Amino acid sequence: MKKQRVVVGMSGGVDSSVTAWLLKQQGFDVVGLFMKNWEDDDTEEFCPARQDLVDAVSVADRIGIEIEAVNFSREYKDKVFSNFLQEYRAGRTPNPDILCNSEIKFRAFLDHAFSLGADKIATGHYAQVRESNGLFQLLKAEDGSKDQSYFLYRLNQEQLSKTLFPLGGILKREVREIARQAGLSNSEKKDSTGICFIGERPFTEFLARYMPTEPGEMRTPEGQVVGHHTGLMYYTLGQRQGLGIGGSRDGDGEPWYVAAKDMEHNLLTVVQGHDHPLLFCDHLKADNLHWIAGTEPRTHWVYAAKTRYRQPDAPCEIDSLAGNCCEIRFGEAQWAVTPGQSVVVYESNVCLGGGMII
Repeated sequence: MKKQRVVVGMSGGVDSSVTAWLLKQQGFDVVGLFMKNWEDDDTEEFCPARQDLVDAVSVADRIGIEIEAVNFSREYKDKVFSNFLQEYRAGRTPNPDILCNSEIKFRAFLDHAFSLGADKIATGHYAQVRESNGLFQLLKAEDGSKDQSYFLYRLNQEQLSKTLFPLGGILKREVREIARQAGLSNSEKKDSTGICFIGERPFTEFLARYMPTEPGEMRTPEGQVVGHHTGLMYYTLGQRQGLGIGGSRDGDGEPWYVAAKDMEHNLLTVVQGHDHPLLFCDHLKADNLHWIAGTEPRTHWVYAAKTRYRQPDAPCEIDSLAGNCCEIRFGEAQWAVTPGQSVVVYESNVCLGGGMII
């Protein structure tokens, strides 16, 4: 019988490398695909694509598979980065990783993989897929500290049906050990962080190249001016670092946090103390909804949701669903619920989908 061909998205990191290794060990016909998705000011300091490609090629050679490099920079700029800038201009804080997954890693990459004769694609994401009653479910990873289902909630049935997540049932420490035992050159390579495909660069300086800054006042909820901001786009709700407000006005020593952004008047509202009431809310509205199974979840039914990555699941109910919008109410008030971020809904370990917080 002809082996099933699986095209693996290889970034040069240890997760995708072990993914390719495991699939080769399982007898699949494995092909690596290295995606370059950013070209503007692509320097080794901030976006080490050249070294990542070298690492991916080295691993492919060790495993004994072919690898191809493909450039999706135009697609990334049109589908992901333009939305990223649009959201910041509107005063929201987007999560480009989510859109990057649905538009690049599981759309442009998927299409290209099938032009190479792929039966399936695979990535190094920590998540799982299960078929149940003819539908494909996105499940949390066994390693709860690494679970990435939050970033994958916009995937659809077709994408999930064609995708393998070999690391979904493996702990991160086991992945490192597999890489060491397999003799992979990047077994100790640090995990990448920063903006999806753009890398770790000075964020304020980077954003200023694409949008003009407009400094303004920082005020308390009572209207007292306590400082000045460099541009609302650089701040997100709950932010503590980088406010430049030394000490405290009333001597209690509690740190300042961003509580609200007023785009119309270019004002940043700041409060003192992590537990200030203005940093909490027990409900939210979301739009641009996506439900993985294609059907809406039930209203007034107890689910769990995250309003940001790495946040513990919080019990909630969907109060209302109207077209492409919903209202979600939490059992306990949530901290720093941020417009532009995603709220992702779960039933046990099954990711149902979610939407954009407004």
